[in-house]
Amino acid sequence: MIETADHGGIAVLTLANGPVNVLDLELLSAVPEVLASVADARAVVVTGGGRAFSAGVDLKRIVEGGPGYVEKFLPALSEAVLALFGHPKPVVAAVNGHALAGGCVLAAACDVRLMSGGTIGLTELAAGVPFPTVPLEVMRHAVGPALDTMVLRAERLPAGRAAEIGLVHEVVEPDRLVTEALRRAEELCAVPSDVYAFSKRQLHTPALERVRAFQASDDVEVLRMWSSERTMATLRGYLASLRRP
Repeated sequence: MIETADHGGIAVLTLANGPVNVLDLELLSAVPEVLASVADARAVVVTGGGRAFSAGVDLKRIVEGGPGYVEKFLPALSEAVLALFGHPKPVVAAVNGHALAGGCVLAAACDVRLMSGGTIGLTELAAGVPFPTVPLEVMRHAVGPALDTMVLRAERLPAGRAAEIGLVHEVVEPDRLVTEALRRAEELCAVPSDVYAFSKRQLHTPALERVRAFQASDDVEVLRMWSSERTMATLRGYLASLRRP
């Protein structure tokens, strides 16, 4: 699900879940576990294997698994995003292709985001599902006022447009992407690790306070809507539309 490699004390984590690295229960559950296993690394780089960073939630699994699967999936999604967002060391996303919906959120949870191509965006409303609290607040932290448009229009942004709104920090040629991500991670490692962790925690406090304030109530409603028969019917139609030529 997630391949790990060491580059001079920097852990490179490569999502490896099929050709477009869809997010399912197993991959999301692996994120906190893998981050814990590389806790001694000086920094982390996250990228995708194949042609995409992550095309987002495995909607087919949602439909097939129904409410029972959704009840496990949504907390796993929030926990994976929080694990990346709260990792005390520098975390750099090397976005090597499409990063959509949950894939966009995983990238946004990283400290620095580099992108080499494809599109990035929040397509949840196009699929008829709302945002859990954690993904929404992490996205708010990443893009600020641009969040309203990203959520409500459900657009897929090219790398250049994503850079304009601060979602991506730099657009990089594909053959330089991982090398540049490692260089950025190395630069961040120049800060004493305790100072970096403390500063990161300070910056994240407003987002985490909003999570604490709203998650208990809002995520009950999120679970209800994700699990409803209306949503399942919408997702079946959405999946069918993606298969049409």
